[in-house]
Amino acid sequence: MNIGFIGASGLMGHGIAKNLHAKGHALALTVHRKRERVADLLAAGAIEVESPAMLARHSDVAFICVTGSPQVEASMLGERGLLAGARPGLVIVDCSTSEPDSTTRLRELAAAKGTAYVDAPLARTPVEAELGKLNVMVGASEAIFAQLEPLLRCFAENVFHVGGPGAGHTIKLLNNFIAQAICTATAEAFAVGARAGVDLTKLVELISAGAVNSGLFQAMAKTLHGDLGGLKFELDNARKDLRYYTHLAESLNVPSLVGESVHQSLALASALGHGGKYVTSLVEAQEQLTGANIVKR
Repeated sequence: MNIGFIGASGLMGHGIAKNLHAKGHALALTVHRKRERVADLLAAGAIEVESPAMLARHSDVAFICVTGSPQVEASMLGERGLLAGARPGLVIVDCSTSEPDSTTRLRELAAAKGTAYVDAPLARTPVEAELGKLNVMVGASEAIFAQLEPLLRCFAENVFHVGGPGAGHTIKLLNNFIAQAICTATAEAFAVGARAGVDLTKLVELISAGAVNSGLFQAMAKTLHGDLGGLKFELDNARKDLRYYTHLAESLNVPSLVGESVHQSLALASALGHGGKYVTSLVEAQEQLTGANIVKR
C-alpha cells in the first residue's frame, strides 16, 4: 500500500514508519524538524513530500503520530492539512494520544470528505516501536479494522479492537491514568519511606514478590540505583495525558479525585524543572519537596 506518515521523526513514529516500510509498503513522509531522525528512512527509499495535503494525495492510508491534539489538528486542518488533500477512500490513522472531543470533531470533518478517521493510540515504548512490538488499541468499525489490521501488525505485537470510533483514545486515557497513578504513588511512597529511615530496597524486594508488583513499579524502583531511564516516557507528555483524562471525566460528570491528584503531582514535578525528563523523575521531584534521599548518586 501507499503509506503516508506524519511524525516519523518522533521516538515512537520512527519505529512505526521503519517497520511499515520494511514490510514492503511504499512510504511518504512530511519532515518538519529533526531531519537526522528520518535520514535512514529516506536513504532506504521513503520519499519526502512538502505538506500533509500532498501526503494525503499520495496515500491509501495516512498515519499521524505526534504529541497530542493540537499537533494532530495542525496536521489535519488548514489549506496544507491532510483534509485539504483528502479524497474518498483515504483512511487516516491517529496513533497519537488525543482528546476524545477533538477526535470526534476531526472524524466528522473527515467523513464529510468520504475519508475514514481512525483512533489507534499506542502502548509500550520506543524500544518496542523499533522492534515492531508495540501494543495498539483501535477504535473503528469492523470493516475498517479488518482493512487496517494487516498494516497495524507490521509494527504491533498486540492489536486490540477496543470498540467503535473514539473508543481507542478513550481507553488509552484510562490506561495512562492507571499507569501514572502507579508511578506517582511509588514516588511518594519512596519519599515517605526514606524520611522514615527504612531500607527502600527491602520495600522493592517485598513488592516484587507480591500482587502489587508491575513493570511500572520496577521501572520506578531502578531510580534507587541511580537509573532514571527505566521508563522512557517524557513527564510533560504524561502530564498532558492526565489533563486529557481529567477533561474526559469532567465531561462525563464523573468525579476524578485520584486523577486530579495524579495530574497535579505531574504538574508540580514539571514546575520544579523535570518536565523534559522521564516520568521516573517524579522521584527527583519528591526529593526536592521533602528533603528525602532516594536516587543513588
